[in-house]
Amino acid sequence: MSIDLSVLVKAYDVRGVVPDQLSPVVAEALGAAFARVVVLPDAEAGAGTGAGAARPGMVIGRDMRDSGPGLVDAFARGVTAAGVDVTLIGLCSTDGLYFASGSLGVPGAMFTASHNPARYNGIKLCRSGARPVGQDTGLAQVRELAQDYLDNALPEPVEAAGQVSERDVLAEYAGFLRSLVDLSGVRPLKVVVDAGNGMGGLTVPAVLGEAAGLAGLPLEVVPLFFELDGTFPNHEANPLEPANLVDLQAAVVANEADLGLAFDGDADRCFVVDERGGAVSPSAVTALVGLAEVSKELAAGRAPTVIHNLITSRAVPDLLSAAGAQTVRTRVGHSFIKAQMAQHGAVFGGEHSAHYYFRDFWFADTGMLAALHVLAALGTQEHSMSQLAEMFEPYVGSGEINSTVPDAAAATQRVLDAYRAAYPEVVVDTLDGVTVSHWESHPQWWFNLRASNTEPLLRLNVEAADEDIMEKVRDDVLALIRQD
Repeated sequence: MSIDLSVLVKAYDVRGVVPDQLSPVVAEALGAAFARVVVLPDAEAGAGTGAGAARPGMVIGRDMRDSGPGLVDAFARGVTAAGVDVTLIGLCSTDGLYFASGSLGVPGAMFTASHNPARYNGIKLCRSGARPVGQDTGLAQVRELAQDYLDNALPEPVEAAGQVSERDVLAEYAGFLRSLVDLSGVRPLKVVVDAGNGMGGLTVPAVLGEAAGLAGLPLEVVPLFFELDGTFPNHEANPLEPANLVDLQAAVVANEADLGLAFDGDADRCFVVDERGGAVSPSAVTALVGLAEVSKELAAGRAPTVIHNLITSRAVPDLLSAAGAQTVRTRVGHSFIKAQMAQHGAVFGGEHSAHYYFRDFWFADTGMLAALHVLAALGTQEHSMSQLAEMFEPYVGSGEINSTVPDAAAATQRVLDAYRAAYPEVVVDTLDGVTVSHWESHPQWWFNLRASNTEPLLRLNVEAADEDIMEKVRDDVLALIRQD
């Protein structure tokens, strides 16, 4: 009996346990379906063939997980049997795959399970130019066709099967990022980088070190866990969990470093630690990087737009609007923010999960480019990282708090009824879950409740103008959510 792909194909990507859910057989079916749903139609429409290519083509990359090579080979078999050429770029970060898709003008597939444990693997798919493939932009059709192939049979290979070639794009990727942010004039900085045994161990030396053709930078990089190891022997490669930042925080203080950077498993997210070992809010990083991009746009005589998701701090739209940008608030999730980036021609976008998106990077997310902006901002003035971050963190946030509930809709309604009764002046919107805002009144606070798509969870984010108010709202909402 074949696997039910509905448990494997998520809203934005493919993610599951190897080999129980994601096996070479499943990967081959997904490759065959991706070729027919995305690659071939894109080529017929005039996109996705690559410069000078005789046949439609795509790129495939992978992270350091042991299951990667076998899954890549199987996926490539499914693709080439449909008459599509495959370029294997080998070990890379997810933003390295996006670079290849954007610069070569072809669709792509990145084999990674990001921060998930070693027994998992997955696939992030994109159209040419790194355009997202999500549930509403082709992924549902890929799942349905692949399911048909698993339930029945793979189609017969076409007579003119695709060819497989290899290409190393790491140096091109590093050079491109360095061309977007000039660090040559920053003051000397010592930075500790925790790669978590993930792909940052490959990309950080290439971008921040003296790679071929790139000049050295005034940076002293102290490496933590740069060895590529998909078993994650030191800690999970998920810096969003505070426990996984402990090693970096201690190393920053012990080395008297100026800051620390942490990357997740596929190195598309970047987290920042200040010189005291304190975690810098991704919202503060969004504001900091956003201001740099807004300033560049204004200097070029263009009207800047910045996208942010609805759980970023209110400081983000406050600071960026004051700097002359139009800000657009969007749902949580990279497919939503990428769509808004393209629709508005936005120069930058940020999420509170530490995904950062750049127009100059095909509207895709890249943690490494965000890291370069942070280093530039710190290194072009004399304030410490903690002082710099404080300028962008005027409010107090709770972080995301998950509650297991039997009925998420009923719990949400209970909270909404209580707050509407107690505070008739609140503003409620349902852009993503429910956001209840008292920001235009005093005391200032807001919270958002979002239900998980896959688990019986409610996710709560609270922000207020001061800590006492944040704690009160947080505790009151949690009591309502968790009441029997």
